[in-house]
Amino acid sequence: MDDDRLSVTTRELRIVSLLPSATEIVCALGLEQQLVGVTHECDYPHSVRGKPVLTSSVLDGRLTSKDVDRHIRALVHRGSSIYQLDAGRLDALRPDLVLTQELCRVCAVSYSIVEQAVRRIDGTPQLVSLEPESLEDAWRTIEAVGRLTGQLDRAQELIASLRHRLAAVRAAVAGRPLRRVVCLEWIDPPFSCGHWTPELVSLAGGQELLGAGGRPAAPVSLEAVADIQPEVVVIMACGFGLKRSLEELGRLDDAFNELAPELWVVDGNAYFSRPGPRLVDSVEILAGILHPEAIAAPPPGSASRRR
Repeated sequence: MDDDRLSVTTRELRIVSLLPSATEIVCALGLEQQLVGVTHECDYPHSVRGKPVLTSSVLDGRLTSKDVDRHIRALVHRGSSIYQLDAGRLDALRPDLVLTQELCRVCAVSYSIVEQAVRRIDGTPQLVSLEPESLEDAWRTIEAVGRLTGQLDRAQELIASLRHRLAAVRAAVAGRPLRRVVCLEWIDPPFSCGHWTPELVSLAGGQELLGAGGRPAAPVSLEAVADIQPEVVVIMACGFGLKRSLEELGRLDDAFNELAPELWVVDGNAYFSRPGPRLVDSVEILAGILHPEAIAAPPPGSASRRR
């Protein structure tokens, strides 16, 4: 993100968020009333579900994880977008600020499509791409959105409170043996974790054995997972809630059951996949999985032990 484009406004902005994580940040800064448009995946806080929706997916939501992967690969190979943008509705909303991303081609509407649509709007709203690849990047993103919207003080207060919660987790797991962990960001085919997730594991008192911080998730064989002998495997399918992930795993249990002494499934869509304030919830959930004697169990609906 180009900091030269960040400015404090003296009037009420009309904000469009084309990222669920950006929607969460905007609302956490007390700006929900200024949020005039969201994506079809923006579902937190629950009150944003009544906002105008500007995107849709070209994929059938009933596809299995294997079929989702196959269709995404085909779309990317053809240079097609996985999401559609209602450019006419975006124009009608007359936003002052549009928040989007370029980091992942399968996580949001293509940046080039958004850019073209924004250029056609009278007055050309400010288009800002948020690109967090680590936990610190996520905090900088919160600060940047605060600066853009005239809520820098509130953003810094939010970041301080998130850091305080992380410090509490670190203190609780300090001195305990690191658990050997493999996190999988997709089920069929399996993908190792990337970006901020290895850091979340470390903060929770674990050692991620396959994932690479600051890099995208990568395909990995179940044989490779088993060979590295993790103590815990955590499935955190990107874009899938807990129920959907459990359904997918139910079709493949035999392939996963022997990977590690402990097999957990978590709500990747609500927590681990979104680089916003709830990444701290993700650390707390992981710590409860890895060190239940030190940290409270994950809240209902966020995680389920399968083995």
